[in-house]
Amino acid sequence: MQAPSRPGAPATRPVVVCADDYGLAPGVSEAIAVLVATGRLSATSCMSALPDWRRGARPLRAVTAGAPADVGLHLTLTDQPPLSAAARKAWGERLPPLGRLLAAALARHLPAQAVADEIRAQLDAFEDAWGDAPDHVDGHQHVHVLPGVREALIAELLRRHPRGRVWVRDCVEPPLRCLRRREAVGKAWFISALARGLHRQLREAGLPCNEGFSGLHDFSVERPFAPKMRRFLAAAGPRPLVHVHPGRVDAALLACDPLTTPREAELAYLASAEYLTDLAAAGLHPARFAAFDARGAGTTAPPS
Repeated sequence: MQAPSRPGAPATRPVVVCADDYGLAPGVSEAIAVLVATGRLSATSCMSALPDWRRGARPLRAVTAGAPADVGLHLTLTDQPPLSAAARKAWGERLPPLGRLLAAALARHLPAQAVADEIRAQLDAFEDAWGDAPDHVDGHQHVHVLPGVREALIAELLRRHPRGRVWVRDCVEPPLRCLRRREAVGKAWFISALARGLHRQLREAGLPCNEGFSGLHDFSVERPFAPKMRRFLAAAGPRPLVHVHPGRVDAALLACDPLTTPREAELAYLASAEYLTDLAAAGLHPARFAAFDARGAGTTAPPS
C-alpha cells in the first residue's frame, strides 16, 4: 500500500481505511474499486448476500492483483433478503430492520439457528465468489457485535479457518477519545458499549482484531466530510481502523438503501489531495491488517 519514502520524511503509522458495502449496488462497488486501485483504501467489506457481489467479485479480484488490499465479509442481518432457509423461516423474505434485531438481541431472543445458518451462508457466498477466505469480517450496521450474533460468528470462524487467519472488526473505542473527536459522540458511546462483549470474546478466542475504531457520523450533507475525517484520524489507537462509505448514487442504490448522497461526498474527499494531506498530518498511512504487529506497532516512513 505504500510508496517509497522521501529521505528525511517523518515516520507514519499504519491505519486500515476500510470502505463498507461493496456489493450493495454497482455505483458503490465501482467507486470503492477505483479508490482501492489508487491506494486511497486499504480494505473493503463485501455484502455477499446481495446480487452485485456476484457481479463485482471478479473485477475486485483484478483490482487487488495490482493494488493489494484486504477484502472481507460485511455480515448483513438487516433490511435485505436472507440467503439461508432458516433465516427465511424466522424472518420471511426480508431480514428485520435494525431496531427489531437489536431488541431481540438485547432480550436474548434471536433465533439461534437462523443466525448461525445465515452467517454460514454468507461466508459460503463470499468464499464461492472470491475463491478464498475473507481477510476480515465485520457487520452491516455493526450487527456482528450483538449478543447472539457475535458468539455464532466466532464459532463459525473457528470452525472454518485457522485461528488468526481472519481478522474481526472491534468497535470498542475509549470514551474520552470519542468525546475529544466531537463527532457522533452518543452513537460512538452506544456502539462501543454494545461491542464490549465481542471485544472480550475475541481476545478469549485468540482472534486478531483492530485496536482503535472511528468513522461514525450522522451522514449529514450539511457539514463537509473533510473535517469529520480529520477527527476520525485524530488520536488513533495502536492498531486503528477507520470505516467509510464512499459510492456513486445509481438506480440500484436508490432501490435498496436509504444512504445515498453522503456516499458521493465521501468519495470526492477520499479521491482528493486533501485526504492525503490529512493522513500525513495525522502521521498515518493506509495499510492492510498485516501491517499491525503483535504489539500494535508498524511504524514506517510515509509515501512520497
